[in-house]
Amino acid sequence: MALDPRALVQKADKVLSSVGGGFSFFSSGKEDKYQSAADLYVQAGNAFKLEKHNKEAGAAFEKAASIHRDKLSEPDDAANLMIDAFKAYRKDSPEDAVRCIEAAIRQYTSKGNFRRAASHKEAQGELLEEIGDRKRALDCYDNAAQWYEGDNAVALANKLWLKVADIAALEGDYYRAIENYEKVADASLGNNLMRYSVKEYFLKAGICVLATKDIVSTRRNLEKYREKDPGFGSQREYQLLVDLTEAVEEGNQEAFTDKLYAFDQMSRLDKWKTEILVRIKNQIEEADNEFS
Repeated sequence: MALDPRALVQKADKVLSSVGGGFSFFSSGKEDKYQSAADLYVQAGNAFKLEKHNKEAGAAFEKAASIHRDKLSEPDDAANLMIDAFKAYRKDSPEDAVRCIEAAIRQYTSKGNFRRAASHKEAQGELLEEIGDRKRALDCYDNAAQWYEGDNAVALANKLWLKVADIAALEGDYYRAIENYEKVADASLGNNLMRYSVKEYFLKAGICVLATKDIVSTRRNLEKYREKDPGFGSQREYQLLVDLTEAVEEGNQEAFTDKLYAFDQMSRLDKWKTEILVRIKNQIEEADNEFS
């Protein structure tokens, strides 16, 4: 028979209210009552989750966390319970979820547990990205990447540096995107498992340079990428960047579109590339209108 979560909350509230204030020779009795109340809130939270009442579950886990933090002086246990609250809130109350996981992250960083903090900061970023808050998601990924990097988790850090780059570009911060794509490309050049992906990172970096409307820098960067990876010059990604640069320089929208179409027939352009490339194409049109 399933436990009634509301009855458990009422019982927990009653136990909590029975704890008297002030000094007592029987502090162990107080502690036992606080522990009992916290356990009941946790049971209630799990029972609410079974009923798919996620907001109520989150609130119950938060109550348990506050007891561990404020009454039992167990901040680590409180942080773990705030993670439980995050998971409960995530679907139905994302801002509450963000608030709860942030509290847990603060505890983990205060103890120097940056690897664990990074994992949760990444989860926070994913949730923010899901609800369309790309700017806050970017900051989360940036922090998590730095913490992973500080813990020598290079692969995990690079995965997030790429997310930082993707979001930065979508937000129009092309220079930040370029910096991060190049950072991961450089780190991958000496890694046989990652080397195949370098052409993708250079392609994205090149697209971002082109989006800055700086043709001179675009050509300079393409040459730099060829010097870093001599094989890049023979790749379709490199040739596409050369062709697009020429089309932009000539103000030729038709050639720009034709080159993209031909590339897309061989290698499908993903949503990110399509969005940035459409912006560049529109820049050609805007430049034509200025001179017409």
